[in-house]
Amino acid sequence: MNYSYLSNLDYNAGIYIRLSQEDKDKKYESDSESVSNQKEILRNYCKNNGFNLIDEYVDDGYSGTNFDRPGFIQMIEDIKAKKINLVIVKDLSRLGRDHVMTGYYIESYFPENNVRFISIVENYDSAKVQASNDSSTFIIACNDYYSKQNSLKIRNVLDSKRKDGKFIGSKPSYGYMRDPNDKGHLIPDPEVSKYVKLIFEWRANNIGVSEIATRLTEMGAPTPASYKNMPKSSRVIEKDKWTIHSVHNILQNRMYTGDMVQHTQTNISYKSKKKVTLNENLWVVVENTHEPLVDKDTFMLINKKTKNKNRTYQKRERKERLLEGLLYCKECGNRLGVLYRKKQDYWCINCNKYTRDPVRKLCTSHFFAYDYFEEIVLKEIKKLLLELFNDLDINELNNEVLIRTKNNSNDYKKQKEDIIKEQNKILDMIKTIYQDRLDGNITPEQYKLLSKPYDERLKELNSQLEDINIEIEKRKNNADKLPNYINKIKRLLNLDNPNKELLFALIERIEADKDRNITIKFRYDLLDTHTFKYEDNRVHNPYGRKGKDMI
Repeated sequence: MNYSYLSNLDYNAGIYIRLSQEDKDKKYESDSESVSNQKEILRNYCKNNGFNLIDEYVDDGYSGTNFDRPGFIQMIEDIKAKKINLVIVKDLSRLGRDHVMTGYYIESYFPENNVRFISIVENYDSAKVQASNDSSTFIIACNDYYSKQNSLKIRNVLDSKRKDGKFIGSKPSYGYMRDPNDKGHLIPDPEVSKYVKLIFEWRANNIGVSEIATRLTEMGAPTPASYKNMPKSSRVIEKDKWTIHSVHNILQNRMYTGDMVQHTQTNISYKSKKKVTLNENLWVVVENTHEPLVDKDTFMLINKKTKNKNRTYQKRERKERLLEGLLYCKECGNRLGVLYRKKQDYWCINCNKYTRDPVRKLCTSHFFAYDYFEEIVLKEIKKLLLELFNDLDINELNNEVLIRTKNNSNDYKKQKEDIIKEQNKILDMIKTIYQDRLDGNITPEQYKLLSKPYDERLKELNSQLEDINIEIEKRKNNADKLPNYINKIKRLLNLDNPNKELLFALIERIEADKDRNITIKFRYDLLDTHTFKYEDNRVHNPYGRKGKDMI
């Protein structure tokens, strides 16, 4: 948006507004935190100071502990595009509550991109030399500390509720709803609890999971995803069709026995949205908190059957087939599995996504007899490599691979330079804080509080640097070994005794589609992607080499 009364001025301003979910819940505090009030304060500030207001960036309901916010990301894009050269916030906590990253944007990113930064409440202005600017580092650290303490308080409250058997999740398990008179208590959902009861009843009567999914779909039972209006999973084609996976989830969920099972996952830290699954001994389980949809004996019997079945079909150790790990489905992108059928004594290929649930048709069948598939693919590869040797100079080919490998090494070197650059910036910040301690501007306790996030970030960077150095050394070793690359191709041309190492050194992936077209993609782009039609006109056992020929 462009404000005509502020046009043609030196500073093109972007005002940034953020309101977290926690801020919304603070009814006892001032309403000045609301989005509308922040906008009014910032707009008036621009008008009173003669700044050209270009755009407003709003993140409503986003935490300040990370910077993965749509409004903030758009603001950074506009800075890169030179649309704005001034960022204004109501207070420093609106920009962010992560000490290291907030400090990075204020002290490094904005100055390096010639962006002026103003925070109204703290009277911070990067374009002015003033005493109020000096307190920003301490304020940012306090904001970070506040977020951490606030997170701990919230976790303690939630832990207490869990131990009391109160439901604190966002959405109850399929078949339950929140009690209107007690939000922490669950009651059966009359609309869908009947389907949960049917699932357990059918399974107790030895009806297969696939058949249960088919019945539920045919009778129009809403799936858990569609009923809760959840995002569509990549594992299903249609949201209103039941799958084996969704039925299994219900059959294994102890919540349906009337026990409250919570804290099965947790966030890595208060700054991260990433969750990790906890060991079962860390779960919080309170028995008999709500009405069961299945009795505990039936639940245990059903799950005992499942565990026994899983033990029966455990994977046996076997030698991998030659092309295993290179095969992919063209339609869905999943791997093509290579399976051994013991009763028929043959190896075959099919799409993993299809075989997981063929009735629901998550993908289409890509069945191939493995032995013959391997034979014709290796013939095709040999033909292409022979053509390559006839058309190209061997030394030229080797040099091309060398150049591409060195380019990959240069990418890692650039990452290494960026990490070292950030390390030096953090060390400068630590030196500044330490000098403030020596000068008596901050206490030893404040020094520890301020320096701790920087120390933690340095440890992360050191770990990243170590990983990158390992990759650079690997690339260097590969470059040293490249003269042997041509020897590998020559060895591969002798396909009487091919091996996986040579195939993986030259081929990136082999794809098969539902129409039986095979696509071979080579590494380094030294050969164009090649597609050919799989044809098998022999009179043979369709299951492969082993077994009697058909008459």
